[in-house]
Parts: sequence; structure tokens; C-alpha cells
Amino acid sequence: MPLPIHHLPVLQNWDCHVCGTCCQEYVVTVTDEERKRIEAQGWDRDADLGGHVPFVRQGPPWAREWRLNHRPDGSCVFLGDKGRCRIHERFGYETKPLPCRLFPFVLIPTGDHWSVGLRYACPSAAANKGRPLPEHDQALAEFAARLAERVHLKPLPDGSLAPPPPLQPGQNVSWPDVHRCVQALLTLLRNRREPLERRLRKCLALADQMRKAKLKHVQDARLGDLLTVLQKSADTATPDNLMKVAAPGWIGRILFRQAVALFTRKDHGPKRGEARHGAIARLKAAWRFARGTGPIPRMHDGLPETTFEEVEKPRGPLPLEAEAILERYYTIKVGSVQFCGAACFGMPFWEGFELLALTYPLLLWVSRMYRDIPREEAIMKALTIVDDHFGFNRILATQRQRASFRTLARQGELPRLIAWYSR
Repeated sequence: MPLPIHHLPVLQNWDCHVCGTCCQEYVVTVTDEERKRIEAQGWDRDADLGGHVPFVRQGPPWAREWRLNHRPDGSCVFLGDKGRCRIHERFGYETKPLPCRLFPFVLIPTGDHWSVGLRYACPSAAANKGRPLPEHDQALAEFAARLAERVHLKPLPDGSLAPPPPLQPGQNVSWPDVHRCVQALLTLLRNRREPLERRLRKCLALADQMRKAKLKHVQDARLGDLLTVLQKSADTATPDNLMKVAAPGWIGRILFRQAVALFTRKDHGPKRGEARHGAIARLKAAWRFARGTGPIPRMHDGLPETTFEEVEKPRGPLPLEAEAILERYYTIKVGSVQFCGAACFGMPFWEGFELLALTYPLLLWVSRMYRDIPREEAIMKALTIVDDHFGFNRILATQRQRASFRTLARQGELPRLIAWYSR
């Protein structure tokens, strides 16, 4: 029996608005069945695909995969002049490869159901444009079944399709206990009586306390009781005024700017930045981010030109419209468990959440680069850039980067960065 689809009680809409972003930016791997089916459609290499072959192989010799081919500008060979997929136009939506149909949805097996997440790299997802997500349930149920088959997911003894992520290394818990931790975070995130930046700082305080707690034998209802106590403790331990929070230290600032460079970096597609100028340009950009002065290297061609000094100027509290966008983003990410486990490089629960919390000051920093548009629009643009990496850029999972992120968390720099860039 297939697992049901569960949505969060949060207003999130989506429909494709044919912007072509996904067809220009991403590598789409295909199965042998998808490749043979599309080849049988009779595409003319010269007349339809601009002289390009429809598929190429990638990967090491022992694990090569087929993927859709790209033109020199980075766009898919099946992308038409009007931003539409030629496969879709000629043979119907159902004939496209599964990854193309699934985007921007992210389906995560979380115990006895599939949770629905989204990639806010899609401009329509960031802008909340389209039908409510539950109206996509029929398609999502089909996608879930095909995805389980594609990645060879088989039911475990408890009926789930994937093991739960550990809370931290060596601290394994059940799916119900993972959901208890998720609900504790959501309770803090949904408290609209205080600004979102303080809600996130409280979540980080809870994460810190949970990481330090002795939980070897604390499970089920006892874990729920402990979380309730620690939520109250996190409220007491978190300053209610961001001006009472210490400024980030010099190590925190350097590591944060390195994270900015990583989360804004675009190395392929028509919007690639410094990468188009080669390895030396990337090294120079890394040095400029380490210094943090002067013009900001354009790691992404969609970012405006400005300086580090300009971005460091306080902008004041977010308007309600911008805060609502970010509340929706973090509620979806946390509620769908899209920040840890199989959805995020196998990261433990609390480490994955701390990486997610780091995106908040990143988003504020990037949005400050857009000085000439309303702040809610700037936040949406920043979301499409930063979330392009979260859970998908494999550099984030390297030991070096994880050590950098852990340093920010263990040194208490994350709440300082959140408060600092919320000024």
C-alpha cells in the first residue's frame, strides 16, 4: 500500500509559469526507459534540437548515467524559443522525465507518509503563485510511487521507506520522536507575537540544549515532556531585543562571508558569475570575500553590483510582507523535514537545522544587495539564489564545509549573525 501524502497547514501555492529557469539551470538525469521512450518520439537532431544530440553520458566509468543534453548557453536542448518544453508541447506532460515533472516539489519519506517540500529556487514557489499544494495531490501520489521505484526504496520492518535521521551522531531515535522534535520547532516558528528573527534564535537555543542533553534513554512521551520544558527554557535564554545580542566575532564574520560566496555561487547556466572567467577569477573572488571590503564579486550574474560596506549598513526590521515570505519558507522546510536525513546529505537533525538557520542571515545579506526594489521582492530574489543550493549543492556536505558550519554553531555565532543582519 503506497504511503499517503501529507501537507503542512500553511498556505503555499505553486504552478508553472513558464519562466524557463529550471530548463536553463539544472542537470536532469534520465533512466534507460525514459531515454529510449524519448528517442522513440522521433526527434530530428538538426530541425528540432539545433544540431545537438538529445542525451549525453556523465559520471565515472563504473557509474555512468544518461542526462538531457544542454546547449552552450546551459539550456536544455528540448527548451523551445518561448520557454516551453518541446517534449511537453508535442507529446504531453506525462511523457517528460520524472525529474522535470517533479520540480520544484521535493518528496521526503518521513515515517508512515510522504512529506511535501519545495525548492524555492523556482520563482513561482518563492512568489507563492498558483494553486494550493493539496490540489496537486493526485500528481504527487504518482510521483511518489515512481520516485520510490526509481531510487529502489523498499518498505522497512516498521513500514517506513527510509530510516529516521539521528538527532545527532550516535543518537538514533524513531520517526515519532523525530516528529516530536519537528513539532517543537514549528511551535516556536509559528509564534507570531514576536519577530521571526527571535523565533529562529529560540529554535537555535532549543537545538543547543537538546544537543547537550543526555537523551540516551529519553524517548516517546518523556521526550515530548523534555521538549516542552526546553522550549520554555529557550524562551528565557533568548534575548527579546536583538540589540542585546553580541555582534558576530571576526571568525564568525569570515566564515559567514565564505558561506555567502558558496550560497550565491553559480557555475553553470546563463546566470553563471565569476566561474565564467576561470579558476583564477574564483580564487580572487574567494580572497575578496575573506577580506570583506570593496566591490562584492558577482558570483551570480543575477546579483546587482554593490560593495561589502553598503551591504553592512542596517536596513531595519523586515516589513510584514517580507517576514511572511520567510515564515512560509522555514515552516515548509522544517515541517517537511527537508533539512536533514536523506533530503539533506544524511545530516543529523540538529546539525541540519543549524545549517537551515544559517540561511536566514544569508537571505538578509543577499537581499540587501537589491537596494532599489521593495524588500519583499528582494527577499524573493534572494530565496531563488540561496535555496538553489540548500540540500542540493554537494559542496555543503564536504567535511571542510560541515566543519565550518559546525564552528559557527558551536561558537554561538548563528544567533549573533541572525540578530546582526536583522538590524
